[in-house]
Amino acid sequence: MTIAIVGASGAVGQELLAVLEQRQFPVSELRLFGSERSAGTTYLFRGKEHTVRLLQHDDAFRGVDIAFVSAGAGVSRAYAEDITRFGAIMIDNSSAFRMEDDVPLVVPEVNAKDALVRPRGIIANPNCTTIQMVVALQAIERLSHIKRVHVSTYQAASGAGAQAMKELETQYRQVLNGEEVTVEKFAYQLAYNLIPHIDVFTENGYTKEEMKMYNETRKIMHSDVKVSATCVRVPSLRAHSESVWVETERPISVEEAKKAFAEAEGCVLMDEPEKKIYPMPLFLSGKDEVFIGRIRKDLSDENGLSFWCVSDQIRKGAALNAVQIAEYLIKAKR
Repeated sequence: MTIAIVGASGAVGQELLAVLEQRQFPVSELRLFGSERSAGTTYLFRGKEHTVRLLQHDDAFRGVDIAFVSAGAGVSRAYAEDITRFGAIMIDNSSAFRMEDDVPLVVPEVNAKDALVRPRGIIANPNCTTIQMVVALQAIERLSHIKRVHVSTYQAASGAGAQAMKELETQYRQVLNGEEVTVEKFAYQLAYNLIPHIDVFTENGYTKEEMKMYNETRKIMHSDVKVSATCVRVPSLRAHSESVWVETERPISVEEAKKAFAEAEGCVLMDEPEKKIYPMPLFLSGKDEVFIGRIRKDLSDENGLSFWCVSDQIRKGAALNAVQIAEYLIKAKR
């Protein structure tokens, strides 16, 4: 297949290259695109160097089968027609089209078939925090319908991109050296700090990141579930964590939940607190699955269940999910 990556030099673009190679995705031709800053850069893929082309309004996507786009919502909106007009399927990692009715929003473990109906030739990749949560929620939903979710996220610097990861590392060095701290990618210094602010605040007091978790979860799961989120940036480098509370229509035992998580596609049960075994981002960066632990009954609601989950934001939260969508389309021959 002829594959294109838009935003090849970014953190997700680089991870897409790695995931495509690791999963032996059927690539006969690879076309890389980027901004003026990254055009001309070369990257190695399967032993061959590929040069990043300047993204322009032209016919460079003629003959492309699948285009992975990860260059921000503005770029996605501006170039969607150029990318899709010759028949390419655009798998978009930005927020540009996620909530549009004629664009499917897909997490393969939950709603893969939605990817088969794409009137505009576009499939949206959900927000990273939503992806890992719905993979876990789907296991519970199969046992009993989920009515309500409360979630607090603990989001690594990786969620703000490659430059944000570098800024966090720089901040730690600056603090330790007694230097003035550089703050550009975050609202405040992130090193040795927590910031309860991701994306911009909306009129209801929630941030856009928090509202994404509400709206995207309902669309992906085709559910009336209500989600209340608090999203927090934490000073870890990579992999997001979430503390999740769910209320189901009937009581679910811890044993039932553990069995469901252990058997669910894309989930790994890591729940032996007596042995200090539970998911942590330090040890799970670079992994593909959603890791789940600290499963327990809620003490204030007999239909409540709490758990903790960790997943690599750049892989399952972005690049891997996009590639899994493409793999499903190949398998379905659609």
